[in-house]
Amino acid sequence: MGAGHDHSHSHAGDASTGDHRTRLWIAFGLTLVIVVAQAIGAVLTGSLALLTDTAHAIADASGLLVALIAASLMLRPADPRRTWGFRRVEVLAALGQATLLFVVGIYALFEGIKRLFAPPEVPAGELLIFGIVGLVANVAAIIVLASSREANFNMRAAFLEVMNDALGSLGVIVSAIVIATTGFLQADALAGLFIATLILPRAVKIMRETLSVLMEFTPKELDLAEVRQHILELDHVLDVHDLHASTVATGLPTISAHVVLDDECFTDGHAPLILQDIQHCVRNHFPIGIEHSTFQLETMAASDAEQPSVRHQ
Repeated sequence: MGAGHDHSHSHAGDASTGDHRTRLWIAFGLTLVIVVAQAIGAVLTGSLALLTDTAHAIADASGLLVALIAASLMLRPADPRRTWGFRRVEVLAALGQATLLFVVGIYALFEGIKRLFAPPEVPAGELLIFGIVGLVANVAAIIVLASSREANFNMRAAFLEVMNDALGSLGVIVSAIVIATTGFLQADALAGLFIATLILPRAVKIMRETLSVLMEFTPKELDLAEVRQHILELDHVLDVHDLHASTVATGLPTISAHVVLDDECFTDGHAPLILQDIQHCVRNHFPIGIEHSTFQLETMAASDAEQPSVRHQ
C-alpha cells in the first residue's frame, strides 16, 4: 500500500579505496615474485613445505588482485542492469580463493603425515635460499601495506595475506636449517603441516562467511527478533512481517520488511514520519548500521489480504 526506501547513500561504495591502489600494486608485484620463486624452488627441491607455501602464496596473490579489482570496481557507479554495481565480485573471488586454500591444506595434511614416516631427500641449501627469498619479499610487502592496513576492509585483508605468507616462509627457513644442521628430514613435512594448520582455519572461515553472503543469510551481528521488537515498540506500528536481512558484499548489509500501521496514519499523513523512525532505528540501534533499508507500509486490511503461501514471518 505504501513503500519506503532510504535513498541517502550510494551503491557504488567508498571512493577513497582508490587511494591505496599503488600500495596494493606493489604488494601484488612482490607476492607474484614469491610465487614464481617458490614454484621453481618446489620443483627443484621436492619440498612439501615449499610446495604448500607456494600454493599459499598463489592464494595470497589472488587475494591482493581481488583487492585491486575491488578497489577499482567499487569506483564504478551502479546502473539499471547492475543495481549493486560490482560489489559482490569480492565475495565470489574470496570463495574461489578459500576453496583453493582448503584443497591445498587437505593435501598438505595427508602428504605431510605420509612424509613423516617416509621422508624424501630435500636439499637444505636450496630450500633455505628460496625460503629467504620468500620471506624478504613478504617483509617488503608488509612494510608497504603496514601504514594503510586499517584504512578499509581491502587493505586489512591484503595485510593479513602477506603476514600469513611471511609465517609460511619462516616455516620453510626453519625446516631448511633443521635439515642442514641435524639431518632430520621430517622437518620439511612438519613445516608443511605447520603451514597447513595456518591456512585451513582461514580457508574454512572465508568459505563459511562467503557462502553466508551468497545464501543471503542474516548477518551474524544482527538479531532479527530484536529488530522486530524495536520496530513494534514504535507508536502506531501494529505488526511486522516478511522481515529479511542479508549482505550484498563486505560492509553492505540490507534489510526489508512489511510494516502494518494504524489506518489513520495513511489519512493524517503520519506514515512518512513513522518510516523515518524505522529507518533511524535500523541505522543506529544495532551492532551494524543498515543504510540500505526498504519498508512497505500497509494497513491491517492489506496485510490480511496477502496470500498466506507467500507471506513469511
